[in-house]
Amino acid sequence: MEFRRINGLPPYVFAAINERKAAARAAGRDVVDFGFGNPDLPSPDIAVEKLAEAARNPKNHRYSASRGIPHLRLAIASRYKRMFDVDLDPETEVVTTIGAKEGLSHLMWVLIDRGDTAIVPSPSYPIHIYAPLFAGGQIVTVPMLDPSTIANESPGDSFFEGLLEAWQRAWPKPRVIICSFPHNPTTACVDLAFMERLVAFAREHDVVVVHDFAYADLAFDGYTPPSILQVEGAKECCVELYTLTKSFSMAGWRVGFMVGNKEIVAALTKIKSYLDYGTFQPIQIASIVAMNEATEYPAQLNAIYQSRRDTLIDGLDRIGWPVVPPRGSMFVWAPIPEAYRDMTSLEFSTFLVDEADVATSPGVGFGDGGDGHVRFSLIENELRTQQAIRQMKRALTRLA
Repeated sequence: MEFRRINGLPPYVFAAINERKAAARAAGRDVVDFGFGNPDLPSPDIAVEKLAEAARNPKNHRYSASRGIPHLRLAIASRYKRMFDVDLDPETEVVTTIGAKEGLSHLMWVLIDRGDTAIVPSPSYPIHIYAPLFAGGQIVTVPMLDPSTIANESPGDSFFEGLLEAWQRAWPKPRVIICSFPHNPTTACVDLAFMERLVAFAREHDVVVVHDFAYADLAFDGYTPPSILQVEGAKECCVELYTLTKSFSMAGWRVGFMVGNKEIVAALTKIKSYLDYGTFQPIQIASIVAMNEATEYPAQLNAIYQSRRDTLIDGLDRIGWPVVPPRGSMFVWAPIPEAYRDMTSLEFSTFLVDEADVATSPGVGFGDGGDGHVRFSLIENELRTQQAIRQMKRALTRLA
């Protein structure tokens, strides 16, 4: 049988690590798993309680609203006002999505068609690469460098230089720029000045910027990630995706939003009205409570992730694998140690599972620009992380 759209997909490299991990566990080995960025921390109690209460009401068992119920859209608009001093009209500048991946994928259906092009960082979260391709378009990649390798400029400056070069060589000119800061997987962070340059570029060249703000609330050492909508004029050409997945540890709930330019919001709202009836209404109701009444929860989660980051970074340094601490996201983007650079990222990740019982994500899984690195997700507690450090110390015998 012949299929469409999936035939050109490369082998899922993460599957190789998952198979090794499953085999190790089947053999009784204790694998410390930093692979999949799946939050292990609980959702806010108040949201869970509200979900249970709302689910007992039969009125909430019916189809809901594809665009999100009004009070949910008002809740995210209020959160943007509190966090970023950004005014959003919940009627015209907000649409609810079933997580960011669904929102981004269907957004590409209304922005990209055959013959169209999107600019995407490399490496990148895989859906940023494949969503334009699924819509029939092409991509032009811009290097997103490991922040630790950039000596005299910021990650934002480096990316912007690459963006200018990509724009010059691209034909036809791209319709969309997809970006995400703090960045997954590289953890690159930018300031508001970068967002101002990006918005000015987009307005000058009549291109849409889609900013995936998945890690809006995960930042360390005094850093605060900017929203692109803080920039004057951003609503003319920009939309932003925000979710409760990491900010409130509500990954399985699948609650996200796209906010910003009202025409783009209307376009996504229209196509979604043909595709879904929205998230289960009790989940929407509980999400309202999370944003309005658990306002300190993201900061509590952030402190846990920072402690895990510090434990991992300190441990890697002790065994001779120094890595620059990330300023944002829930990941550590680690260059393969020099003594092991005869291995690809997939080979090195496989080695860590087989010899150290430690699972990571190979950098090549995020595109060719990711090879030479592995990604640690901060989903194991401090004791488990220390255990992983001991296991890697025994296995990585080439380290000084």
